[in-house]
Amino acid sequence: MADIRMFRAVRPVPDKVEKIAALPYDVYSRKEAEEIVKKNPDSFLAIDRAETSFDDSVDTYDEQVYIRAKQLLEERFAAGDFVTEECPMYYIYALTMEGRTQHGFVACASIDDYENQVIKKHENTRADKEKDRIRHVDTCNAQTGPIFLAYRQTDDLRRIMQKKTVEEPLYDWISEDGIRHQVWQVADRESQQGIREAFEKMNAIYIADGHHRCASAVKVGLKRRAEHPDYTGEEAFNFFLSVLFPEEELCILDYNRVLKDLNGMSPEELLQKLQKDFEVEEMTCVSEMISENAKETVKDKDVTEKRTDIRKPAKKGEFSLYLAENWYKLTAKPHCFSQDPVENLDVSVLQTRVFTPYFGIEDPKTDKRIDFVGGIRGFNELERRCREDCKAAFALYPTDIRELFAVADAGRLMPPKSTWFEPKLRSGLFIHRLE
Repeated sequence: MADIRMFRAVRPVPDKVEKIAALPYDVYSRKEAEEIVKKNPDSFLAIDRAETSFDDSVDTYDEQVYIRAKQLLEERFAAGDFVTEECPMYYIYALTMEGRTQHGFVACASIDDYENQVIKKHENTRADKEKDRIRHVDTCNAQTGPIFLAYRQTDDLRRIMQKKTVEEPLYDWISEDGIRHQVWQVADRESQQGIREAFEKMNAIYIADGHHRCASAVKVGLKRRAEHPDYTGEEAFNFFLSVLFPEEELCILDYNRVLKDLNGMSPEELLQKLQKDFEVEEMTCVSEMISENAKETVKDKDVTEKRTDIRKPAKKGEFSLYLAENWYKLTAKPHCFSQDPVENLDVSVLQTRVFTPYFGIEDPKTDKRIDFVGGIRGFNELERRCREDCKAAFALYPTDIRELFAVADAGRLMPPKSTWFEPKLRSGLFIHRLE
């Protein structure tokens, strides 16, 4: 039974929401964050990445950075940039990207559900990344970035969603990246009760994105419990800010790989070795379209779309390889797959059949010869990396949400960088105060 609750949100005043709401803190480098905050001081990134208030002599994880984050947050509250909801409620948060909309319920999930594996994870977390967000949440006494959760759709939740989203939205704006954001309050008792009861019937909810934020929020809650041994379980710190989306509306993009060297092999030798496990086919039509001028940029929209279409893997078990300025289609042979939910993933096939045997990459999380490129950056980015600092690029077919559920249900973990979700949820749009 999942315990998904209403909460008393702190949220931006409507005329400032567009300036305040920001992409998650971890999609930016420090330099990128500094540039955004300089351009838009209202951006919530100023709080999520408070090192932007200091010069480079101050370490990103210095204690004064977290103190500054709390100070900035309280200053913004005092300035009237945020309002505190009069009573707890749920919200609906819709994001529309390239004509596709996903609708999520904004609520608070239980740290006990995480501990008891009702809320299931599919990847490991790193202690250093957890430590940063633990300090941020604990010092600010608030969760400012929601966890992206997924659930299997139900008729009851679909009906409530459809009913509420025809009402006038609380917020409605288009961000700089072209994503439309809409928010509705769920203030009527009937809908609130329906949401609570529908989630109570579920025995599993899944972390889609935000494993480190989730683990950190849980650890702050457990820390507060230790500090308050007489806790009842109803305190705000027993719950963490989340947005829950039905799996049928989610989009997972490809998460591609680039390699810094060929491990002493020539391109011809690599292609020869790959034939053991893959059908290898050169995409000659792509090669012919790449002229000397097109290597730097492709200005013709039609040519770009054709190239993108042909470079994109069309199905599970199909990969695209960019090597020595040519594209190749790799189709995994049947013996590469199994019934195991982890070993059957395309990212696992690539790791076990290519990176480990031919490149000696045993741990992609720590090996400096491999890097990861989110599918949102496109295929031209893979070509650019191969011109500048890499020797080969592998494009993958996206992991399916049902594969993610299968791995989590089995209590297993995916290889690193298996999924890239778009669009990203905004931070600062909802704040969950812990006291």
